[in-house]
Amino acid sequence: MAVLSFQSPTNFSPTSIPGSSRRRFNASADMPSSFTGDGRISSMILRFPPNFVRQLSIKARRNCSNIGVAQIVAAKWSNNPSSGLPPAAAAAASSASAAASAPAAAAPPVVALNGVDEEVVVAEGAREIGLKKDSKPSFLSSDGSLTVHAGERLGRGIVTDAITTPVVNTSAYHFKKTADLIDFKEKRSVSFEYGRYGNPTTIVLEEKISALEGSESTLVMASGMCASTVMLLALVPAGGHIVTTTDCYRKTRIFMENFLPKLGITVTVIDPADIAGLEAAVNKYQVSLFFTESPTNPFLRCVDIELVSEICHKRGTLVCIDGTFATPLNQKALAFGADLVVHSLTKYIGGHNDVLGGCICGPLKVVSEIRNLHHVLGGTLNPNAAYLMIRGMKTMHLRVKQQNSTASRMAEILEAHPKVSHVYYPGLASHPEHHIAKRQMTGFGGVVSFEIDGDIERTIKFVDSLKIPYIAPSFGGCESIVDQPAIMSYWDLTQEERLKYGIKDNLVRFSFGVEDFEDVKADVLQALEAI
Repeated sequence: MAVLSFQSPTNFSPTSIPGSSRRRFNASADMPSSFTGDGRISSMILRFPPNFVRQLSIKARRNCSNIGVAQIVAAKWSNNPSSGLPPAAAAAASSASAAASAPAAAAPPVVALNGVDEEVVVAEGAREIGLKKDSKPSFLSSDGSLTVHAGERLGRGIVTDAITTPVVNTSAYHFKKTADLIDFKEKRSVSFEYGRYGNPTTIVLEEKISALEGSESTLVMASGMCASTVMLLALVPAGGHIVTTTDCYRKTRIFMENFLPKLGITVTVIDPADIAGLEAAVNKYQVSLFFTESPTNPFLRCVDIELVSEICHKRGTLVCIDGTFATPLNQKALAFGADLVVHSLTKYIGGHNDVLGGCICGPLKVVSEIRNLHHVLGGTLNPNAAYLMIRGMKTMHLRVKQQNSTASRMAEILEAHPKVSHVYYPGLASHPEHHIAKRQMTGFGGVVSFEIDGDIERTIKFVDSLKIPYIAPSFGGCESIVDQPAIMSYWDLTQEERLKYGIKDNLVRFSFGVEDFEDVKADVLQALEAI
């Protein structure tokens, strides 16, 4: 039980609370008297809901030492303390008073939130910022509302009246005296400690993503590749075995094929639809992890998440889905049985082509294992980048809706065009996993891959004739982006080597932004006419 205990002085100031020298509540000496009705500051015992129990447990503090006293927030009392408590608080206070042998004034009241047993004593004196009862409050019923308010509307561990989440720029957090440090080290108090281990702004982003994915915990890092590589290193032991799919981001494949073997880790590569191959691998080897994208890059293949999770779990194998191309709005991989979800936040979640980041979502126990290694290796997301991600997520549902619509309509137009030989898009009936995509996705994403009817020169002419999209890597931002994977990602390989991965010289990957559909349509059609 984590307990922060102190007496309630008559004249409050942040430094006058015995045993509470950490500056986490920033209460002012001339605070209005609405907290107790007579200008005094009283102490309370708060029984926190499951999310707080999780964060304040000894294991969470050890593995995720980014939980600060700032996350313990106080409820505002009315001018009438006897009637101003919430019903649950009043009932709990009444019970505590009746049970106590001493007068009621001798012990602080107990505020029961969601019937949780863990107790934490906090000072009443902060300005109200709300109690975060869980990461997905009941009044936010849609993903669109969650992208705007989750992690913020019910309190974010930062004392402020600002609507937007502040950026906390600091590399470390100080202790006022050695006794406070010892209390922290011996788990009698909770606090931030060092910037690599956590930051209040970053935690808001993690809570927002957790609410959207429906995950117990989320860890953000400096990039999507950082998230993937640290996850693999943390969960796959030396000499272990993993299974992955043929179509995937090239840098991920390079890490698995070139670096992991140095640790004695072997890899089985299967087609995304090869269920028999997956069954054979998990039965033959002690497979630690099945890691795949869905949809994949660049051919947008879709894995039956529910089926592969069932197969893997029978053999004790974890399933991790890279859902970057789908977004948490279009696909909830955890709800279909996956253990972990990885995202490159750089893409749709950030959404503005201006910031790098990555995340891992899943159960606290598993994410904590990854977090431990992350604290050693670094790769910390800068709080300024976290702020940009939070800001970007607020319009995510609007952006993705537009991108889904434009990509779906353009895929149909491209498939019918005589100068396009093939289109890869899970929303098309011609896609090999269209039936899977329909079952596990609510939208099919803003990226369409297709092959021009011609050679590399004709494809280059098409790309160069486009006026709206930028020729660039990445995808998912407001601006449309186009590239030829043979040149952008595989140019160091020979044509024969590229074909081993299915990368033809006439392949185009088009990420549709949020521009007006008619403008994008006209631009693509004029570029096709130019060839």
